[in-house]
Amino acid sequence: MSVDQYKKEVEMMNLEKLIASKEGISNVTFPISDKELLNRYEQLYTGAVNDVLREFCLLEQALPGRIQPLREYRAVAGFAFTVKSAPNVKIRGEMEFRIQMLDDMHEDAFVVWDTSRDDKATLWGGIMTATAKGKKLKAACIDGGIRDTHQILEADFPVFYEYRISNGSLGRCLITHYQIPIKIGDVTIKPGDVVIGDIDGVLVVPRDIAYKVLLRAEKIKEDENMIFGWVREGMSIHDITENGGYF
Repeated sequence: MSVDQYKKEVEMMNLEKLIASKEGISNVTFPISDKELLNRYEQLYTGAVNDVLREFCLLEQALPGRIQPLREYRAVAGFAFTVKSAPNVKIRGEMEFRIQMLDDMHEDAFVVWDTSRDDKATLWGGIMTATAKGKKLKAACIDGGIRDTHQILEADFPVFYEYRISNGSLGRCLITHYQIPIKIGDVTIKPGDVVIGDIDGVLVVPRDIAYKVLLRAEKIKEDENMIFGWVREGMSIHDITENGGYF
């Protein structure tokens, strides 16, 4: 084998590893049902789950703080259904692609939408909300605009978003992909990851570790309930820390 051939093989191997890292989508199954997993995540809160992700050396799993809950939600959890769009004046074919995407949305999905930092259009509104709720989706997180806010509120469907504006999307942006890995801020989101949102924002748990993270977060919540009990009983800060508590 010549030196040039060897170099080409090395480059190809490295490229394949990079592709697997960036584009690979986990299909891991859990030792409990999907619904039980999500239900148990919904008994937690993003702060506890985030602390566990730190123990796994994952410090960049919270979506940017610009993304806010429409209401002061308790925890809602679902499996990531990713969408990618970008500003674009093209209209032809957009509606057909959107219909295909909506058909593919599944029960217990948590839509996470990368708008390519679009600041002109809305990507989510009343009809999208009604459709999502009818298909038993869990929530939607839009890194961009929403509208028809009264309709969303009346539907009582959890939505996280950046801004509100009356501009529609047609002629202003184009959905280019869905169910692919996307990146919002510093967070990579892949289809099937566990997404949890509450009053403090949206957090992504990689699917491969979602069950382990759940068990550890449940233990943290149990420990914190014990610490709250010690505080209510009037135990001193010194005694609480001596007993393994923290603040």
